[in-house]
Amino acid sequence: MAVNVCKAKRVENFSIYPDKAGMDPNFNDGRLRLMGILNVTPDSFSDGGKHFHEADAFEAAQRMKGEGADILDIGAESTRPGFTPVSVDEEISRLKPLISKIADLKLPVSIDTTKARVAAFAIEQGAGIINDIWGLQKDNEMARLAAVKDVPVILMHNRAEADDKIDIMAEMQQFFMRSLEISDAAGVKRGRLVIDPGIGFGKTLEQNLVVLKNIALLKRFNIPILVGASRKSFIGKIVESAPQQRLAGTIAAHLAAVKNGASILRVHDVADMKQALLVDEAIQNA
Repeated sequence: MAVNVCKAKRVENFSIYPDKAGMDPNFNDGRLRLMGILNVTPDSFSDGGKHFHEADAFEAAQRMKGEGADILDIGAESTRPGFTPVSVDEEISRLKPLISKIADLKLPVSIDTTKARVAAFAIEQGAGIINDIWGLQKDNEMARLAAVKDVPVILMHNRAEADDKIDIMAEMQQFFMRSLEISDAAGVKRGRLVIDPGIGFGKTLEQNLVVLKNIALLKRFNIPILVGASRKSFIGKIVESAPQQRLAGTIAAHLAAVKNGASILRVHDVADMKQALLVDEAIQNA
């Protein structure tokens, strides 16, 4: 029996269609969103250099919008293992010719940075979300900036290095409690926060799998959950593969994350992930 996805009864609080509300999404509405990854770096683990030039980056942004991205996440410093840090000025110079043009596409734009000065520049240019891979715990000015600008903030769990002896879920919850103390003290509204368990950041293979299996434990914070497992190295450790060959593993990880409570997926392959979600939704609604 054929299923007409467009007419299927939608699961409560489940939709992957673009946010018609505009540039400042309400992440607490329960909707599922796709965040497209745009790295304007020469050295990111999967697509380093591919979108380093302005024309290539803008073309990729347009393509992801057309494929159904709800948010575009722009980063100008690689955060892969062993990455080479860049200065504030270098990070801004990579963003300068591009970010306002992408903001003109009328999709919410997230700035992926750990530096408050970079985030401030991006917000001035049209970005409306801060994606901080250190959960406001690295740059003391980041929380204050988020409060003053009243923008959503993604708090990602991170570790300097993996430790297979720790209880990763317990450590993660303690980390988020510290991030929430910082955000509360700065005056960031709880309704502006998203948490990200940081798949692939300072975690062993087993810990990444444990996190994906136990995302529901993070619901205790009553904050939307973002998961970014796209092309990550843990997939290649399960099935030997290069980053560009990990689409199937990415989809499997993200479908599991959604079933366990994630409401935002950060992905390289927007069209493929959207197709997988639509098929999964059609099956659930049959």
